[in-house]
Amino acid sequence: MTEHKIRLGVNIDHVATIRNARGGVHPDPVKAALLAVQAGADGITAHLREDRRHISDRDIDRLMAELTVPLNLEMAATEEMLGIALNHKPASACIVPEKREELTTEGGLDVVGAYDHLVPFVQRLRDAKISVSLFIDPDEDQIRASKKIGADKVELHTGTYVDRMGTERGAELDRLRRGAALCESLNMEVHAGHGLNYDTVADIAAVPQFTEFNIGHFLVGEAIFIGLKESLYQMRRYMDEGRARCA
Repeated sequence: MTEHKIRLGVNIDHVATIRNARGGVHPDPVKAALLAVQAGADGITAHLREDRRHISDRDIDRLMAELTVPLNLEMAATEEMLGIALNHKPASACIVPEKREELTTEGGLDVVGAYDHLVPFVQRLRDAKISVSLFIDPDEDQIRASKKIGADKVELHTGTYVDRMGTERGAELDRLRRGAALCESLNMEVHAGHGLNYDTVADIAAVPQFTEFNIGHFLVGEAIFIGLKESLYQMRRYMDEGRARCA
């Protein structure tokens, strides 16, 4: 199950955040997605939130029509979002927790606590041939529940690792390693995402079980200084350097 090259999924949400600050059409997140693909992105991620604070329904329409790589639709486990996913049929859907008051997704989904709600939700997506991922913390109970619930893959939350320093960061990296190894033993593909940047991505890339990173905010922020394509090129370089450690 372990792959050598890690796929890079680029989250374009915060291009839309900048656009929506002025209420116009610029910058266009779909244009950013197409530039990311030109720069080597393996997929595009977009989170259609309940309050539409960044990505809009029209953005999803256009992404489905114009992308030549898979679209990963991040979504809350609500009937509205399920209907949108079943209508568009993106390549994959990543179910994430969502609260109106949060600035961004904070922590992983509580699969254990929401198990009964998620079982039919996941099944309906899978019945529509949409690959299902769950965004979770690297916790054994959450990983095992994700497998039991029928998820094809999980995305382990790396935000805590990014926020820690010194020995605390090392401890969180060990937790991610253990979580990724457990996912592999359960025959689940394992991804990583949230907060990753040039300084933190290589150590995660050195964990051989990870097959895909989903990164957005840092790449969009760095693009202000060096351009979107260059920010992706540099991220890919750090990812490849980290992965080379376990070649």
